[in-house]
Amino acid sequence: MAELFDYKCPNCGGTIEFDSSTQKMKCPYCDSEFDVEALRKKDEVLNKNQEPDNFTWDNTDKEEWSDAENMNIFVCNSCGGEIIGDENTAATACPYCGNNVVMSGRLSGVLKPDYVIPFKLDKKAAKQKLKDYVAKRIFAPNTFKSENKLEEIKGLYVPFWLFDSDVNAAVQYEATRTRTWSDSKYRYTETSFYDIFRDGDMSFCNIPVDGSSKMPDDLMESIEPFNFNEAVDFQTAYLSGYLADKYDVSMEDSIGRANQRIKVSAEDTLRQTVTGYDTVTAKSSGINQKSGKSKYAFYPVWLLNTSYNGENYTFAMNGQTGKFVGNLPVSKAKLAALFAGSSVGITAILFAFARLTGLF
Repeated sequence: MAELFDYKCPNCGGTIEFDSSTQKMKCPYCDSEFDVEALRKKDEVLNKNQEPDNFTWDNTDKEEWSDAENMNIFVCNSCGGEIIGDENTAATACPYCGNNVVMSGRLSGVLKPDYVIPFKLDKKAAKQKLKDYVAKRIFAPNTFKSENKLEEIKGLYVPFWLFDSDVNAAVQYEATRTRTWSDSKYRYTETSFYDIFRDGDMSFCNIPVDGSSKMPDDLMESIEPFNFNEAVDFQTAYLSGYLADKYDVSMEDSIGRANQRIKVSAEDTLRQTVTGYDTVTAKSSGINQKSGKSKYAFYPVWLLNTSYNGENYTFAMNGQTGKFVGNLPVSKAKLAALFAGSSVGITAILFAFARLTGLF
């Protein structure tokens, strides 16, 4: 069973947590502040059994995970209450006393992240982003805007695999140029066809693929990009006050998605070099991905959940940049009014055209 540890204020004994506004550890009881780096010694227990992270793109080895223990029970160091988490829970809080805890066994050895991007935006900022996001959606029901109440909001460190790779990309295109002219009798159109070939060597760094089966890939990709330049060496102190899960999708199982993202990016890069044509169609492409490297990192995400008319709605915010995404309910009355207004507008235009052309 994973060892539990927490961070206590040396001045008052309260639980300290990472404060995104100051980028320091802060005690909410006595307002004492501490540098994260000063707490690094706490993580010495994590540095065990590290393995190299090099890999080849044709690696077919798969990592198996057992479902034998889906839920685990831990005992809170502060109040003795039961803390329940699944097999992937790496950081959470006691439901009785609020004590923030870290499961060191879920973050040690090969499970220890290499990097973390600390939260820069807090819960208040996430709530305001949701308010602004909803206010800008003109087709959202007015009752949703006025009565919307968050049922859940949580700051979560999502596990990501980051891939580096050198690639050689080659794409063959068919392109056309069209010109027209006329004389006293005819109008002419000439279409010229071209075969175009592009290739090049490219390097990709830190291509992210989320390593949690709980998180929809499209939702996580929608709140990108994350700025890896602000990543720091991993410390558990950054997790205090937030939730975190270890990866349950292995690096090997994430390579396919990384391959696809790299392929699309490489093809888009080459396509941007083909200019001056009326149409451009890719006929064939080949992407040769060479040996690469992977890193394991935690990225900050705010998840917000609410409901409306019996339907659940989930929103996500990048905890570093503030980029916000999510689906909203649509007001049928507002859509009907739009179509009605459009019909009136079209009718008025047709009426004016008919008067001008003498149709009636």
